[in-house]
Amino acid sequence: MWEAMIENSSATTCNYRSGRRVSNFYGTENYSLSTPILMGEECSQKNGDATVPDIPECGLPIDEKAFVRKLVRTIRTAPIGATIAILSTVLLSSKLNAGQPNVLFLAVDDMKDWVNCLGGYEGTVHTPNIDGLAARGTLFTNAHCASPKCAPSRAGLLIGLRPSTTGLYDNGHWWFPNLPEATTLPLQFRKNGYKVVGAGKIFHHTAGNNPPRQWDDYKRLIFRNDPWFRGASLNYPWSKHSPYPKGFPFSGVKSLGHENDWGALPIPDDGHDDALTADFAIRFLKKKHDKPFFLACGIFRPHLPWYVPQKYLDLQKPDGVKVPKIPADDLEDLPRGGLKMAAARRNDLQNIRKAGSQKDAIRAYLASISFADAQLGRVLDALNASPFANRTIIVLWSDHGWHLGEKDHWHKSTLWEEATRVPLVIHTPEHKPATCNRPVSLLDLYPTLNELCNLKPAGRLDGISLVPLLTNPNAELCKAKAPDDV
Repeated sequence: MWEAMIENSSATTCNYRSGRRVSNFYGTENYSLSTPILMGEECSQKNGDATVPDIPECGLPIDEKAFVRKLVRTIRTAPIGATIAILSTVLLSSKLNAGQPNVLFLAVDDMKDWVNCLGGYEGTVHTPNIDGLAARGTLFTNAHCASPKCAPSRAGLLIGLRPSTTGLYDNGHWWFPNLPEATTLPLQFRKNGYKVVGAGKIFHHTAGNNPPRQWDDYKRLIFRNDPWFRGASLNYPWSKHSPYPKGFPFSGVKSLGHENDWGALPIPDDGHDDALTADFAIRFLKKKHDKPFFLACGIFRPHLPWYVPQKYLDLQKPDGVKVPKIPADDLEDLPRGGLKMAAARRNDLQNIRKAGSQKDAIRAYLASISFADAQLGRVLDALNASPFANRTIIVLWSDHGWHLGEKDHWHKSTLWEEATRVPLVIHTPEHKPATCNRPVSLLDLYPTLNELCNLKPAGRLDGISLVPLLTNPNAELCKAKAPDDV
C-alpha cells in the first residue's frame, strides 16, 4: 500500500518551517520551483523515541515522493498518537483542496475604460473576448485602481494594502525589501495548497518586483520585441539590449519619451511577447492537475510601446478614430496641484499634436487593446476546452487607465477617472451574470478571492469582499476600516 502510494504521488509544493528563502531575483527566462529541492535543514520534533518530521506547509517546494517515504518511515516507528496526528493533517489537507475552485487571473496593462462593455470610447473598439466574459460574469462599471501607476497599483492589489498603508507610491519603490513578510495573493494561494503559476506582467515588470518564492512556476516577460528600450541593466538584467532599429521611431514622431512609439513590427503574430505569455497559459490548461491551481496571465498591451500586428491596426480606420474633446477652459478651475498633475510629461502630447499624429497614436492604442483582447480570448478558449471550465473562477483586471489628451495630459499618473477607472470582471460558476455600478477598488480582489476560495485569513487587508455584489449587484457593502481604526 505504502509503496504504491509513493509511486503514484506527484510533485507538490511544500515548505519546511525552517526553510530559507530563495534570494536570487533574476535567474533564467523561465524559473520553476517545482523541482525536488529541500530549502535549509529539515525541521523535526521529538515524540517519544521517534523523530517526527514537521508537516510541511505550502511555500517552497520539496519532492512529494521523498516526503511520503520519510512519512512511511516515521509511521513505522512512531507512537500511535503521532501517527494519527500526521495522517489526520495529510488527509485534512487533501480534503480541503478537493473542494476548492481554480482561479484564472487575467491582467492587462494601462487599459482604460475603452472597451465596448464599458462604453468609455465614443467610437468603436474591437474587444469581443472581454465583452463576452463580461456578459457571463459580473461587470463592475465603476472599478478603480489604488494608484494610477503600475508598480504601486499592482503591489496594492497583490498585497491587499493601500499605498498610504505600505508607503509604496512609485514605480521605483520595491515592495519586497520593504515588506519581506507580506503574504501576497500568489503566496496566499500557495500557503493554502494551490499550485501557483504565472506568466507575463503580474507584479511590475522591472527587476526586483517579482521574487520567485511567490510562484511554483513562472514565465518571465523578457521583451524580445523591443529590446532597444531595455538598456537599463538594473531594470532589465535578463533582456538583451540592442540599438534602435532602422526606421525607428516607427510612429514618425521624434523626441518622444521612453517607450512612446507605435506601429507594426516585422515579426509574426505568434512572435509577440504577449502571444508567448498566452501560449504558456494555454499549455498549462492543457495539462492534468491533481490540485487546485491559481494561474496568472499578465498581458503587457496596451502598455507602451504600441507595437502590434498590422491586422489590429487595420481594425481601426484612420478616419473613424475619435479624438477626445477637450473644453477650452478645461483647466481653469483646477487648483495648483491639479495643474501640476495635468502638465506632467505634456511635452509628449505637444510633440504628437505638432506632428499631426494624435489620431494615429489613438488608433495604435485602440489596436493594442484589440491585440490584448485577442490574447485573452485564446486563453479563455483554452479554459473552455479544458476539464477545468466548470470549476474555475475568472478575474480580469487592468492596473490603471491612460490619458490620450484629456485634461491636456498624455500618459497616466493622475487622479482623474481617465487614469483610475479600469475594466474589472469576475466570473464564477455559481453566480449569474450581472452588471454592478457600485464603486469598487482593485484592493477588493484579495478579500474577494479569499472568500470565494475559502482561504485562511492572511492578516490585514484594506479592501472588502465583493462576494455580496456577485449575488446582488445592488447590495450595500460594509466599509473597510480606516487605517486609524485598525
